[in-house]
Amino acid sequence: MGDLYDDDILEGSERQARLLRDVAEGRRGNEAPDWANVIEEIESVGRSQLSAVKSLLVQALLHDLKSVAWPLSRDVPHWQAEARGFRDEAADAYAPSMRQHIDVAELYRRALRRLPESLAETPSVCGWDGQPPLPVPDVCPVTLEELLGARP
Repeated sequence: MGDLYDDDILEGSERQARLLRDVAEGRRGNEAPDWANVIEEIESVGRSQLSAVKSLLVQALLHDLKSVAWPLSRDVPHWQAEARGFRDEAADAYAPSMRQHIDVAELYRRALRRLPESLAETPSVCGWDGQPPLPVPDVCPVTLEELLGARP
């Protein structure tokens, strides 16, 4: 079964689903589910969901940081809207069991590392071309609950 799973993930997963349904309904066939792959896939779903929530929160923090670092930029409304969108998506994907696996301070450090050293905009529009960012907090100013609950 491993070969089919490796060669054609869709067909392999559909076959595993059929085998699992058979087992769940008490039907025994000649082929057993590939338990090792099934277990691995179930575990990866949770890890993937957690990773997605963390990534969305980093993106939200980064866009919030840009708004603070370049408050006169014409892009501030766009960054703020993007940050709200990322927070909403994170809140939708978040499960309470993820709380123990999310280190907001670490997510904030990741966002800080991604903050550009300068802002490249058209100078004639706002005069901020190449400007370094204004100071931003060294420590995350919001909690996870605030990040997830910040919905208009």
